[in-house]
Formats: sequence, C-alpha cells, structure tokens
Amino acid sequence: MCDRGDCKDGEVSKRRVVYIYSAEYVETCDSLSKVPNRASMVHSLIEAYGLLQYMRVVKPHVASMEEMAVFHTHSYLEHLHKISQNGDNDDPQSADFGLGYDCPVVEGIFDYAAAVGGATLTAAQCLVDGKCEVAINWAGGWHHAKKDEASGFCYVNDAVLGILKLREKYERVLYVDVDLHHGDGVEDAFSFTSKVMTASLHKFSPGFFPGTGDVSDTGLGKGRWYAVNVPLDDGIRDDRYLQVFTSVMQEVKAVFNPEAVVMQLGADTMAGDPMCSFNMTPVGVGKCLNHVLEWELPTLLLGGGGYNLANTARCWTHLTGTVLEQALSSEIPDHEFFTEYGPDYSLEISPSCRPDRNESQQLERVISTIKGNLKNVV
Repeated sequence: MCDRGDCKDGEVSKRRVVYIYSAEYVETCDSLSKVPNRASMVHSLIEAYGLLQYMRVVKPHVASMEEMAVFHTHSYLEHLHKISQNGDNDDPQSADFGLGYDCPVVEGIFDYAAAVGGATLTAAQCLVDGKCEVAINWAGGWHHAKKDEASGFCYVNDAVLGILKLREKYERVLYVDVDLHHGDGVEDAFSFTSKVMTASLHKFSPGFFPGTGDVSDTGLGKGRWYAVNVPLDDGIRDDRYLQVFTSVMQEVKAVFNPEAVVMQLGADTMAGDPMCSFNMTPVGVGKCLNHVLEWELPTLLLGGGGYNLANTARCWTHLTGTVLEQALSSEIPDHEFFTEYGPDYSLEISPSCRPDRNESQQLERVISTIKGNLKNVV
C-alpha cells in the first residue's frame, strides 16, 4: 500500500489508485453461483503479482437500503430482502421483479447486492474526496439491473449508484462500457438526462441478450443524443476494436467534456470466454483503458461479465498493471489458484482462429452515424 512517491524500489507511482478489497467482500462475491470463486481468483492474481503495494487498499462498506434506494425502488429492495432471508424461489411476486430464470433467488442474495453496491459507492466516495485519481472495484459492474427489477444476473446496478455518487460533485459524468453485452440498465437509468453520457460497445445481433443498443438508440427527451451505442458482430479482434473505440471516444470526449468517468470492463469479450463471441485479449482492452486514463479525469473502474474465470483474472490483473504502469511478467506467479492457469501458465491470452464477422464498411457507417449524432450535443 502506498501513496504517491513512497513505493519501494524508489519508483514513483504516477497515479494515486484506490483498490476496493476486504476478505469478507471477496467471500461474499465468491458465493455468487454464476461466477464461483471469481473474486478470489482475481484478487489472488493481483496480489501474486505484487501490485497491492502500489495501491491504497480500502475496505468497502455495505450499502444501506437508503443508499440503494437512491436508484432502486423500495418495493424491489424490500422484496429482494424478504426472499433473500430464506432463498424462497416460489414467491409469486418474484417474476414481477425479474427474479427467477437468469436471476435466481439464493439465500443471502440481498447481502451480496448490498456488498457490491456499497463497494462501488466506497470507490466513488474516494474519488469525490480526492483520495485518488483512479478507484477500482473489479467485483462490481453489474450493468443490467433496472430500478425495479433484476436482469441478466444483476441484482443491484452498482454502476448507476457510483455515477449518482460522482454526480454529487461532478457536473458531467461519462459512462463507458466495453462488456460484451449492452449496458442497458445504465443507459435506461440516465436516458432522459444530459448530465450523464453513456457509451457502450457490444455485440448486437438478433436474439442476443439484452437485444438493445443499436446505433439508433440515442436517448430520450433532454437526454437525446447522450446515449452512444456501437453495435458489433462476432470475432472482432484487438486492433479493429481499438480503432473503433478511439474514433468514437475522441468524439465523445470532445463534445461532452466529462468531469469524471465510470468505465465498465467486462471480460466476456476475451478469446476463450464461453460466450464465444468477440476475440479480444487483455492487451487490446488495456489500450482502450489507456486512452481513457490519458484524459486524467477522476476514473472509477468496474468489472462485469467474464465467464472463463482464469481469463477474467488474467484480464483484470493486466488492466490493474496498466493503471499502475507496471509491466507484468508473462509467467503466472505461484499462488493459491496457480493450477487454474494451465497448460501454459502464462498471463497472455491468444486470439482463437475465428473469422471476424465485422465488415469495414459497416463499421465505418456506424462511426459516421455516431459522429453525426454527436453533432446534436449542445
């Protein structure tokens, strides 16, 4: 743990970075059935690479009902609390709140939601208080939850809570989402305001969850033109993705002029993810992250999807190194989950031999449409 300038080896850490962590928090996140032990794997790898010494480790608080109700409805939170106490899957009201199919009810799910929500609020508060330039909560980023319903395995929209906390100090907040899936819950939350711009790059194809986020989805009312969507097809690789990302983000930054940034970095875009859609590596996502960090704005970094657990840990560890400007050895260090990284025990992820279904002309049309739309931002 170090603040600027007192890291060992006489190296000056160029950014003040807060890393949200406690053993209890990781344990709570591990118990989530969709990504068992993922939080532990991510933290253990970051620790094994010796990165904690360059960051200020901050213990998260658990969000209160009131803190979550800044976005979510009381009726949703109360229902979640009620069924969470006994893991009651048969409550007839649950379906109305999006609970069931892809948001199963398990005992303690409310505590998990409050833990994640509180962790992102803790990170945002550190930025508001000027304690750091970058705050990281890799176990956050649950971007599908709506104000009154769970969706896509998201029970609380911690990204929205984090943005609202930053809005207490910063006039304009930019939300950037590079998860494989459209950041629909965050876009919906701010679709009527011009104070928050949402920009999401994601897979968009018939039948693919959540089915929203076409280039023509641009926000509503006062928020029209303040939602930016970049629909992509299967197989996209680092170089092309970065090209699209930088083209769009340069424009977004110029017209919106944000005062703070929240970036969701779901790792389900990685080659080898069971979603089997994009063909990215941590290096490509790291370059996108660097583009945003170069703006030198208060920045909150969140996780999200990522269902190949070892690759997700590889990705977020690489990104943590990127933030800290620390080069990481290719060899995975020995640690608790070392055996999960076979057979090569390497930090790198190789793209798979799948075709890129994105046509250059189509991507150019999308970028050109977005640039046209952004001309309407006053």
